[in-house]
Amino acid sequence: MNLNILKGCWVLMIAVSLVFTASCSDDDGQKNCNPEYLISASINVILPLYSELETRGWTYVGGEGTGTRGIIVVKTTSGYKAYDRNAPHICPTTNSTLEVLDDIKLYCAEDGAEWILLTGQPIHTADRAPRVYQAVRNGDIITIFNQ
Repeated sequence: MNLNILKGCWVLMIAVSLVFTASCSDDDGQKNCNPEYLISASINVILPLYSELETRGWTYVGGEGTGTRGIIVVKTTSGYKAYDRNAPHICPTTNSTLEVLDDIKLYCAEDGAEWILLTGQPIHTADRAPRVYQAVRNGDIITIFNQ
């Protein structure tokens, strides 16, 4: 009888550990305090508001469907990328909104962390890449989404 109880406890422990392991595989690299929202926005690159995307290679996008702090859209050699402006390596503060610095890197004023603008790769202090959303161009419209 005691052997059956021990076997049952062992099976239960394995099942619980598998559940925790599976839930960890959904980690997108962000601190768990960073909010995740449904991202769904479109921009028209002809509008003056977004003309920097064509001239500088990047632009800020805000408003409905862009999360809590907006998005940075970047023109790459193979298309477009969209980064969440929440710093991925720390919990949100008033100074943790990512900004573009010198047209080549993302920068977090909270602690000086930096990432390469075109790739999102950390280059200073940060140990996580920013959250990336899909950005697809069709004519003059770029649609940004995460699902």
